[in-house]
Amino acid sequence: MAKKRLLALRFSALGDVTMIAPVLEEFMAQHPDVEVYVASRPFMETIFQSNPKIKFIPIDLKNKYKGFWGLVQLYKELKIHQFDYVADLHHVIRTKVVTALFRLNGTKTATLDKGRAEKKALIHQEHRVFKQLKLTTERYADVFRALGFTLHLSHQLKPSFNKEEKAIGIAPFAAFKSKMYPIEKMKIVAKKLAENGFKIYLFGGGSKEVEELKTWEEFHPNIHSLAGTLKFEEELEKIASLQVMISMDSANMHLASLKGTRAISIWGGTHPYAGFLGYGQSYADVIQDETLACRPTSIFGKDPKGFENFDYFQNLSAEYVYEEILRRIQ
Repeated sequence: MAKKRLLALRFSALGDVTMIAPVLEEFMAQHPDVEVYVASRPFMETIFQSNPKIKFIPIDLKNKYKGFWGLVQLYKELKIHQFDYVADLHHVIRTKVVTALFRLNGTKTATLDKGRAEKKALIHQEHRVFKQLKLTTERYADVFRALGFTLHLSHQLKPSFNKEEKAIGIAPFAAFKSKMYPIEKMKIVAKKLAENGFKIYLFGGGSKEVEELKTWEEFHPNIHSLAGTLKFEEELEKIASLQVMISMDSANMHLASLKGTRAISIWGGTHPYAGFLGYGQSYADVIQDETLACRPTSIFGKDPKGFENFDYFQNLSAEYVYEEILRRIQ
């Protein structure tokens, strides 16, 4: 009997796409009779290579599929695979159009509920509703449940072996300044950890980040910058070998989850209550200033009016962050 085919659509940022991977792995373990395809930007293919059963369809949105008729063309190309189910895990104009075309053709579809109203309430400065919202991975799982599948997520890191002793990764950058622990403070944290006998591996991308992190190697022989030296798949394997990854609320936290590595995450303008804590990561490994009444000011990190260049880390000294990391890993 031929397997049913399911298409998952998500075209966004690295962290968002990475969060899909553990959900799909648990889905496939619970539904081995379903063949899973993922359509995303070409760069994301590496994310799903750890599970060869996931069939990846690279979609070059940058150069193709412009406008409505471009999306019709994309639909026609995807339709060739004869999908029985389409899971829209993005819920933006592009995916809504493609999903609607599948639905009109009789394919069973379901779309992500982003919980926009709840998230708006979480960041409201005057009438804030401060509570833990549904995890994004559970929101993804809800899409599969809406398609008629049962799905239980374990929210556990998958076992990871061959760890390098006392190896710590530090990924100090984030897409928005509000999510980035000040570099001068993070330098001190890295140096103190290195002086304590830990091997520090630095992660980053882009010429400025590569240049910046290279200078950190001067602080101590135990500090090594990997920025700009590894291919993406090699970087993932290095993350898999770490005892722990120290990251911001950024893609690196989710990459650590992907590779079964514990992440100690530092949060600023955003908050784990929004549902973006890494899959299988512990709230106990979150470092944040819980005394700042204004937090969170945003869901994704873009400062709202009145909070431009606000210092969300003003009460988190380098010494404090160092001690908090040490307390968790010793």
